[in-house]
Amino acid sequence: YGKYRHKIQELRRSSPDVFESRMEKRSEVKKQPVGYSSQGEFVRCMEEKARPISFAESLGIKTSKGGFTKDKTLDSILNVEMVKEKSAEEIKQIWNQYFSAKDTVYAVIPAEKFDLMWKRSQKCPSFLYALPRKEGYEFFVGQWSGTELHFTSLINVQTQGENAASQLVLYHYPELQKEKGIVLMTAEMDSKFLVVHEAQCLANQVQLFYATDRSETYGLVETFNHRPNEFKYMSVIAELEQSGLGRELRPGQASDKS
Repeated sequence: YGKYRHKIQELRRSSPDVFESRMEKRSEVKKQPVGYSSQGEFVRCMEEKARPISFAESLGIKTSKGGFTKDKTLDSILNVEMVKEKSAEEIKQIWNQYFSAKDTVYAVIPAEKFDLMWKRSQKCPSFLYALPRKEGYEFFVGQWSGTELHFTSLINVQTQGENAASQLVLYHYPELQKEKGIVLMTAEMDSKFLVVHEAQCLANQVQLFYATDRSETYGLVETFNHRPNEFKYMSVIAELEQSGLGRELRPGQASDKS
């Protein structure tokens, strides 16, 4: 929370009325250690009563782009017609080589794995991810918008509400899925909030939770979307630690083997 303290103080100082109205509207979020807040309480304090809305909407996520590239197409990165003459392995090598020198996250996802992720994202478009920090964890809300996956920190949602902007966007490109059996992925991030190996960890978690064969793991995603009062933050951390992704973060390519 210290990382965002200045943003809270700035909002309170520059727009005290806005700050107070947001706090009153969502009621006070109890100051408990990260990972121990009641999800049911959080849902209740973030919901708006004007109309029935999804849990992601109640968080205020509108997949806002901020400074990200608008309509980032595969053609803007790769000559799709030219690579259609190449094998899936050759395309994978081209993709990896192109991004290896860039400060970003990228992956080549097998078609079957992405198909599973995609189908599940239609039923469960949002989830809460835990990013290991020096002391504890910081939570990020991930919200699917088409084949894009937008992330913003939970504290950003709590302080900015409907104005909370995306801090990381994963772009998935299924254009070659049927013909070549692969889906290409890359990302853009707000470097003020995330560095590559942190974005890497979030990207790996997407496959951990959405492409898993373990019903218990995907069950957390279903619970978050459809039975939020039963969802527990610590279950995400436990799953993350069990997978090994919660250990020391290392910069590099987003794994397509998780």
